[in-house]
Amino acid sequence: MPTVAFVVFDGFYSMALAAQSVFEFTNVELAEPFYEMLNVSEGGGPVRASSGLTVLTEAIDDRVFDTVIFPGSNPAAAEPPPGVLAYVRRSAGTARRTASICTGAFVLAEAGLLDGRRATTHWYYAHDLRTRFPSVTVDDDRIFISDGPIWTSAGMTAGIDLALALVENDLGAKVARAVARNLVVYHRRAGGQSQHSALLELEPKSDRIQSALTYAKKNLSEPLSVEQLAEVARLSPRQFSRAFRAETGQTPAKAVERLRLETARLMLEESRHTIDRIASDTGFSDTRRMREAFLRVFGQPPQAFRRNARVAIGST
Repeated sequence: MPTVAFVVFDGFYSMALAAQSVFEFTNVELAEPFYEMLNVSEGGGPVRASSGLTVLTEAIDDRVFDTVIFPGSNPAAAEPPPGVLAYVRRSAGTARRTASICTGAFVLAEAGLLDGRRATTHWYYAHDLRTRFPSVTVDDDRIFISDGPIWTSAGMTAGIDLALALVENDLGAKVARAVARNLVVYHRRAGGQSQHSALLELEPKSDRIQSALTYAKKNLSEPLSVEQLAEVARLSPRQFSRAFRAETGQTPAKAVERLRLETARLMLEESRHTIDRIASDTGFSDTRRMREAFLRVFGQPPQAFRRNARVAIGST
């Protein structure tokens, strides 16, 4: 029976424990106890999360686990105890997989496990991880990364995606999809999916501008001219352009391009549509224009995103 140990210490982010439900519901789906899960800490006993939640743990000992997962904490406020760092190094030599959720990547990096490897973490802390540990190749625009036996995920709910990927690695995509449905998760996001959302980053302040953005997101195959969006917002084109820039810091044309690019990138990673079809569905007039936009914004052509997504799926 594969054992999955979550290693916690005072100040850990309790959200990371949501990933345990993935293994729990895998057992439910299989109608047998396939995974054994437990929480461990340096001294055992109750451990308090940053939220105030207290969990009971077993003390770290010489037991060997199949998968060892390190939840995150505020890396500036909660330094991992020396015993935990020692355990990271020791368990990495015996566990089949070592993983981190959110800023748990700092624990792995501090122990030297990420040296020379690719890793991700919560986007907010990615610069700090890159600065403190220059030997780590930090990709702050990934949901999760698998580099050999070391897995790292982005922040918060990305730990669920990582856990689903671990289940898929063990039991196949069919089981992982069934578990996702039971958890009311729409699907397992691909590891290469961006952590960022254009709609979230734009953050318009008025309902009128928000309604125009929502309309644009649902109708990307249309031209989406300023006049068209202004009509949705019930403003004149001039009023709309001024209000849009004031609220989002971007022109309507730039924002629409970001929405097109974000959707096209997701379709490349998660669908089997041809690149021609994706260009058409997302409002690029042809594949050449979509390629030019990808190179300008992402520094890579559309084909690279599709290729990387397939490699990520193959590695899991």
